[in-house]
This record gives sequence, C-alpha cells and structure tokens, in this order.
Amino acid sequence: MSYSVAVRALSEFVARRGDLDLRFTPSPSSLEGIEGHAKVVERRSDDYQSELALSGEYQELVVRGRADGFDHRRRRLEEIKTHRGSLDRQPANHRALHWAQLKLYGWLACEHFGFEEIELALIYFDVERERETALAQRFSRDTLGAFFTQCCEQFLGWARQESDHQQQRAETLAHLAFPKPAFRPGQRALAESVYKAARLSRPLLLQAPTGIGKTLGTLFPMLKAFGSGDIDRVFFLTARTTGRQLALEGMRELNRGSTTTLRTLELIARDKACEHPELACHGDSCPLAQGFYDRLPEARRRAVAVVEREGVLLDQQQLRDIALTFSLCPYYFGQEMARWSDVVVGDYNHYFGLGGMLFALAQQQRWTPGLLLDEAHNMVERGRSMFSAELSERNVRALARSAPRGLGNGLKRVVSAFSQQRAQLDDQHSGTSAGVMAELPTALASEVKRVAGRIGEYLAEHPEQPLEGPLMSFYFDALRFEKLLERYDPRYFQWEFERSLGRYAQLTVRLRNVVPGPWLAPRFTASAAVTLFSATLSPAEYVRTLLGLPEHSLWCDIDSPFDASQLDVHVVNHISTRYHERAQSVDPLAALIAEQVTKQPGNYLAFFSSFDYMERVAERLAQRAPDVPLWQQQRHMHESERAKFIECFREGGHGVGFAVLGGVFAEGIDLAGGRLIGAFIATLGLPQFNPFNQALRSRFSALYGSALGYRYAYLYPGLTKVIQAAGRVIRSEQDQGQLWLIDDRFNSHEVKALLPRWWDLSD
Repeated sequence: MSYSVAVRALSEFVARRGDLDLRFTPSPSSLEGIEGHAKVVERRSDDYQSELALSGEYQELVVRGRADGFDHRRRRLEEIKTHRGSLDRQPANHRALHWAQLKLYGWLACEHFGFEEIELALIYFDVERERETALAQRFSRDTLGAFFTQCCEQFLGWARQESDHQQQRAETLAHLAFPKPAFRPGQRALAESVYKAARLSRPLLLQAPTGIGKTLGTLFPMLKAFGSGDIDRVFFLTARTTGRQLALEGMRELNRGSTTTLRTLELIARDKACEHPELACHGDSCPLAQGFYDRLPEARRRAVAVVEREGVLLDQQQLRDIALTFSLCPYYFGQEMARWSDVVVGDYNHYFGLGGMLFALAQQQRWTPGLLLDEAHNMVERGRSMFSAELSERNVRALARSAPRGLGNGLKRVVSAFSQQRAQLDDQHSGTSAGVMAELPTALASEVKRVAGRIGEYLAEHPEQPLEGPLMSFYFDALRFEKLLERYDPRYFQWEFERSLGRYAQLTVRLRNVVPGPWLAPRFTASAAVTLFSATLSPAEYVRTLLGLPEHSLWCDIDSPFDASQLDVHVVNHISTRYHERAQSVDPLAALIAEQVTKQPGNYLAFFSSFDYMERVAERLAQRAPDVPLWQQQRHMHESERAKFIECFREGGHGVGFAVLGGVFAEGIDLAGGRLIGAFIATLGLPQFNPFNQALRSRFSALYGSALGYRYAYLYPGLTKVIQAAGRVIRSEQDQGQLWLIDDRFNSHEVKALLPRWWDLSD
C-alpha cells in the first residue's frame, strides 16, 4: 500500500531543527503573500511556468507538490517566499527548511524533465519595498537524488506506520457500530441524514431537539462516511467547553468497541495551555521552546504509541503530560499533533477564524475535512466577531506618550485622525454617544495602516520585543483592522462609533461585520462534508443566507421524541417585559415565581434580558419569599464559579437560579431529572433597540427585502435564545417540567410559528 506525502510536509518532518522561536517577525498577510507571488511571476518571461505540478516515488512513498515557478529557458526552479524586514534576521533553521523544500522539488523536476543538472533559486520578495532577493545554486541530479533518498528514508518508517494506521482505521470504520444498545427516538433519523448528506457532499442544516443525543448521533455517521468517502479528517467544532467535553466523551464511547483507536485530539486556547505565561515563546526565554523541534519526533512517537497501546484520547491533560515529559510546550505540541490525528475537537475559530490553524493546515496538506459544527446557532454571531475589529483613541493616546523612539510621530498622527473623526461626528451626530457612521473613516484608516507598517519595521529591527504589552496589543488590533479593510464590502459591514462626551472626549471606532457568509463560504467549500446542528436553526433560509452556505444545502428537522404532556407551557399575558414597562413588571414577576416555587418545590431557572433586570427581580423575590434559596449568575464568572452555580441544581433540591438569556447557563448544560423541573423566561430575547441594531435592520431590509429586516435583526436571534433556554427543562423521555413564557407577544401567530412544534400552546 502506497503512502502519499506533500513536499512541504516531508521537508518539515525531516528538516525542522532547533528552537521554537516566536519572537515577533512581522510577516505578510495571506493576501499580501498571494499578491507578492503574483508580482514575482508577472516579472518573469513568457515561458515561465507557475504552479508546476511534480511527483515522484521512493519505494512505497509517493511525494507530490507544486513548485512555485520554473523558467524553462534558464532551467531554473524557483521557490517564492514573501517577507517584511531584513533577511539578515531570518533564523538559520528557517532558511535551511526553505532549501530542503526546494531541493526536494529540484529532484522531482530533474526526474520530470530528464535533467542532469538544474538551478535552484530561493526568491525572497519584500512586500514593502517590492524587491526580490535571489539565492541561487546549481545542483546535479545525483546530489539532489541523494538528498531526496535521505529525506524519504528518514520519513519512511513513519510513513509505513501511518499507512498501517490508515488501513486499520479503514477497517475499524467499516465495522464501526453504534456504541449504545439502541438509538434514542429520533436519533436514527438524525444519523441517517448526516451520513447521506456527507456521502452526497452536500452541506446539511440539522435541527434536532435538545436532549436527543446530537453529539453521538452526528459523530457516528460522519465517521462512517469518513471510512467510505472523500473525507480526510473529521473536525468537530464548537463554541463552548461543554461542547468539547461531550464530543470527547462521544469519541471515548466509539473507541471502546473498536479494534483500532481513532486518534482524537483536543485543541484549546493558547492562554489555557501555556505553562509559562510570564516568558516569551523562544528558546532563550522559555525552556519548553528550547530545542523544541529536536525533541518533537520522540514525543510524537510516544503520543501515537500511547493512543494505540492504551486506547486514550489526546485530550488536554494527556497532551500536557506527554509534552512535559519531553519538555515541550503543550500548546504547540498540540498543533503539531493535528497533522497526525483522525478527529480534532476544537473551537469554531480553529477553522473559520482569520488565522484559522486547521483551515491553513488543511489547505497546506490538501485535506478535504468533514466538519461537524455543534450548537451552530452560535455561528452567525461568532462569524461576525471573527471578521470585526475596533480601535480605541484612549489606547492610542496612552501608547503615543510611551512609544519607543521613532514611533511617536506616527501614533500622534493617528491621534490627530481620531480628533478629526470626532469633529466630523460632532457635525453629523451632535450629542450622541454611540451610533453608526455613514462613511468609511478614510483618513483614520490611512494613518492606522501607515503606522502599522512603521511598527512592523521597528519590530523587525527589535525581535526581542515581548509579545505582550500596549505596543503589541495596538499593533495586532491595527493589523486586524488592516486585514479586514482588504476584505471590506460596504454591503456586509457597518462602521460604528462610541464616544464619551464632554471635555475629555474619547472615541472608539468599530468595523463590524454584519453578514459573515461571504468570508465563511470558502471554508465550507473547502470541506468534503459539513453538518451544522442545533436545536434552533430555524428558519433555514435565515441561517443559510447569513452563513454563506450554498443553495443546494440540505435541511432536516428531526421530530421531537418528547411528548407535549411532558412540558406544561404557560404563556403569561398580563406581564409585559418590554423595556419601557420593565419597572412595573418586577413585582408581578417576583410574585409569579414565588407562587410556583411554593406550590411545587424544586429547582427552577429564571431567565432575563439583562443583569440589571435579573438582579431587581431576584432582590424582590428575596424580600417576598425569604425562605426560597436563590443563586445568581454574575457578570464575570470563572469556570470554577460557573461549576458552583450548576452544582446548586442538586437532585431533589429546591431553589431558583437566576441567569441572563443567551448567557452560559441558557444552553449547553444538562440538568436532567429532578435537577431542574421548570423555567421562567421573562423576555422575548430581542436584541436592544439601539442605533446599531436599527442600522442592522435597515441593512437586512436592503439586502433581503423589507419584510425580513426586523426578523433577521431582532425576532429570529431573540427566539433562538428563548428556545435554547427552554431546552434546559426536558432532557429525556422521562422528564416532566413547567415552562413560563412571560410576555403577551408569545401569543402572536408569528412568534408561535417559530416555537417548537411539540409544545402545546393551546392555553
């Protein structure tokens, strides 16, 4: 059985040596890199061939790739690398890696064309100065052949192991059985829809009730499709830690009945994985970065052996244990192991973000992954945040006062541009502290871009600059701002401002993405299969449109396994939760909750539209019913505090937990049986009526029609939060519970049509 490897992957496997060195060296953006490559190619002669496809074999190993360019007249093969700053500061191990990659291409080109000799050239293109530096050498066929053989020999042992694993994985997936004695009601239909959509390579929007077992019900069929289709890897992506844990537990169950353990990796955020946050990420500072690539091969072998021998997952703890055994950084060790894992569990941002590591890796390795997006109703808002940026005048002013020599003038020009922008806003929005700007702040954007370039040059000259601190914080904000301006389309963004009024006015400018679809769409297209699943993905057209899914996407709405008799739904008409009537609603709400909790003791959740509203009702309930235990969500809670909040819901307990609708306790928590017997939802969940959201409504009306403006901006996002929160009550076919929907608007035909079909709203 042959094993295929890309030239870049082969060179990185055998030629990377020395320290992990993340001292800041400003690199071009992906768009600048593409443009830089294009400019180099444009300068070449007519017989210059770009993107030359090459492949070769060594024993059962197939090596393939695309060389950047070949000059037929000069018999010169080129590898183009874009950069900023002086090449003198390029680490020697980076240069060695580039040469290794080019020499592999050189051997493949000699084989392809029948050459006995070839010229190889590393072309370093400075994107700032648009200047090329060529490092060229001539190599004989024999020299390159010996190098190719040496690299393949080093890789061959690993390749044979990987080939065996792939064969065993295929057999395991072919015989993979559902790990439960039986499917839950509705779960089989769910699994069948995922499998069929994956085999058809059509994106699937899957709406299924909370508590049906969506995690296992989607993982199992996607893995079956993995074994029989064009899927190279499975990426399970979620918005919350709880989603990751459920996915990992699902994989543990699936592995228990398998002959071969599927390699499953958990990716977490850098700040949660870093062992030495006070140290910089390079060998002169952090011991876990020193000699990283020298110790990586043995750690990689250990990780694979532990998975195969002990049947464990490379979760956060297991990965950390192995990394520290070999004195490696756990975070970057996890990124390395993503290359060799079958299933990766991580955050949406790992694939869809501006710097999404998994997407970059998939592009580099030419994988077509299968994507499972858990709680996908979060994708719209998360997608917006991925492609939004903001800049603060306050931060720039403070930085200008303490900036390193040579940067102060540029930062002062940014401050001046902020002042000019404020003056313009005074004319257009006099006395308004926040709102939407009609035009792009051109002068400010220009100054930010200019100073970002200057800071980049400074950092290239001072690589010892720490990655933390005000300068780096502003620089990363400015780069993000600049990258998004490269992708700017006025249809899908809006410019927003917030400012303090008075003598010491300060301005914040935000470039906010409102429709993430055009930027998410290429990530969906690059996958072999994708299933987005949630209890709330209605209406399908709303989700499909805003996320940029193709028109041929499939939609499946799984019938609930729960019966209307399990959940008593009460619509409370006499209490209005509208903003201007909330003060009058506090007493009636406290009375309603007190009456129910006294009449039927047990654990309840009460959801409100804001912390202020929640706190006022909780205070009044404490006065009215002092014997009823209360616990409240706080504005900023650590994971340990969240755990304590959830622990209050004990089986057979009694009390009320107060939480904010749309927050961490409104979805993703499982309080089955007597841990929760009812919920009060004192809001329709609508976003605030403010200038930002009103502008959003106008934008949607212009894009999709006036009838959809209000629904896209307000109604659909609000009711999604309501249904998610209500889904905490009934978690199994044995549960019984109560639900109070508090607002007369819940009785409208438009709202009722969007609530779950199995609820009995006849009252």
